[in-house]
Amino acid sequence: MIVVTGATGNVGRSLVRILAAAGEQITATSRSISAADVPDGVRHVPADLADPDGLRPLLDGADALFLQNGGPSAHLLSPRDILDVAKAGGVSRVVLLSSQGVATRPESASHGDIARGFEDAVRESGMEWTILRPGGFASNSFAWVESVRAGRAIAAPFADTGLPVIDPDDIAEVGAAALREGRHAGQVYELTGPALSTPRERAAAIGEALGEPIRFVEQTRAEAHAEMVRFMPEPVVETTLNILGEPTPRELRISPDVERVLGRAPRPFADWATRYAAAFR
Repeated sequence: MIVVTGATGNVGRSLVRILAAAGEQITATSRSISAADVPDGVRHVPADLADPDGLRPLLDGADALFLQNGGPSAHLLSPRDILDVAKAGGVSRVVLLSSQGVATRPESASHGDIARGFEDAVRESGMEWTILRPGGFASNSFAWVESVRAGRAIAAPFADTGLPVIDPDDIAEVGAAALREGRHAGQVYELTGPALSTPRERAAAIGEALGEPIRFVEQTRAEAHAEMVRFMPEPVVETTLNILGEPTPRELRISPDVERVLGRAPRPFADWATRYAAAFR
């Protein structure tokens, strides 16, 4: 059995679908999950990673665990306690969804320190492990849904600074391979898209997917900060803006790891925009 945490997120939802289609026995969990969130027949149980003891019924008898690093709530979690419960329940393989920031922004509390603590805990767990370090997600563009629906407009900073954003479905496919195949044990995979794309180019790709032009408005850093701080902690906002505006050479690098694992190139942003165009209509 495979336990998938964060099963209602952009990666977890796709991962559950992929594993179910492959005939795997799955338990999908997140703090709020229902039958509508998973394919027919998939066991789904609400649980909170902040309560490791509450995970015992899910993990008892499981073979593998897909663990997310908690994102903005990661500072509330104890990865070593979670992994101890998993190991006691019989889990022998763990795949961690970490962050590229562990390598590229090690000084950042939001993108480096906390995620590195999860990675250290996984490495020292005594279980077979694989670590996934994705860069920026294509699905971050869902933040533009409201403005596209309301006025066919997108506002973003650093209009012409490109990053190799990754399709969450590609992350999920790599995660599924790592959960099912022992050959990925001890590997750290850095996951990116196939090419750099700028906010202006991503807005155009969404417009093309919709068959309608999208007006792009470039924000100043201050304008973007004021908007983002309403739903993200200040340190996360600052590091995110630094990545978007002044990416390091490693953050600009196109990683070969998706193709190395899946035997195909990662999907371009335009493919993601086409698949999720309905969300923007």
